[in-house]
Amino acid sequence: MSASQVLIIGAASIDIKGHTEQAIRIGTSTPGSIRSSAGGVARNVAENLARLGEPVTLITAVGDDEPGRRILQAARECEIDVSHSIVAPGRATAAYLAILDGSGHLVMSIDDMAVIRDSLSGEYLSRRRALFQQARMVVLDANLSPPALRAVFRLARAFSLPVCADPTSTTVAPLLRPHLSELYMTTPNAAEAEALCGIRVTDRDSGLRAAHALVGMGVEVAIVTLGATGLVYSTSHESGHVPAIECEVVDLTGTGDALTAAIVFSLLHDLPVSEAVRLGMSAAALTLQCRETVCPTLSLERLYDQLII
Repeated sequence: MSASQVLIIGAASIDIKGHTEQAIRIGTSTPGSIRSSAGGVARNVAENLARLGEPVTLITAVGDDEPGRRILQAARECEIDVSHSIVAPGRATAAYLAILDGSGHLVMSIDDMAVIRDSLSGEYLSRRRALFQQARMVVLDANLSPPALRAVFRLARAFSLPVCADPTSTTVAPLLRPHLSELYMTTPNAAEAEALCGIRVTDRDSGLRAAHALVGMGVEVAIVTLGATGLVYSTSHESGHVPAIECEVVDLTGTGDALTAAIVFSLLHDLPVSEAVRLGMSAAALTLQCRETVCPTLSLERLYDQLII
């Protein structure tokens, strides 16, 4: 791993997505289409960054099974370094099951991330001290166990590394609360922002209050995504709102991960926060229009093509 790489830690999973054009029939089957692909927040962020040309190392855990091998091979094909990821014998690879309606919106989901929390221990990460020493930035999702999170922040402090975190879901977002004062950036949606700071987010104004509150709690760059309303952001020096880009919605899965990755990429290249969040919104719009969890044609040129000025 060279000093130019980003260290990404967290979930890699198989995403199984069912799309239906009809109303969901409770208690029986509903006609539709079912597809599977590599997913997981950390893995998605890693692939987005790799497609933008950023060298990345991904630390995750998969089972010693066909889905795990599929995930690792797909990562290698995108030039993601997975040599420090764990292959856990006797364990099933993480999985995410989503049901989407005809508009691509999530109806319900189930995730099984046990192999991540059980296998990525604080001790395992501490033994990878050299990776932290050589990294430019750490990006993590909240699927890690509390001891693993403590190890990440301890190592980041030791080497003065900025840490960016995707809260992932309202279930695991509270695990980040003890570490808010050490976060460089976080990108919660409305519900996750409430889980982090206690402010109920229902619109642009309450989103800005939540972003300001997170900055008051120590986060340097707080971004709250608001779905069709766009996003709001805050730092100690500025704040603002970026509207969503109007586009066809095919599948919402992975849009937040694309947004996080594009903002991380922008900040790594010293772009101002006001431009970084607009590139993030552009990445989200590109992903919204894809069946794939990560847009296969993602590039910096495409991000700028639809950038909101």
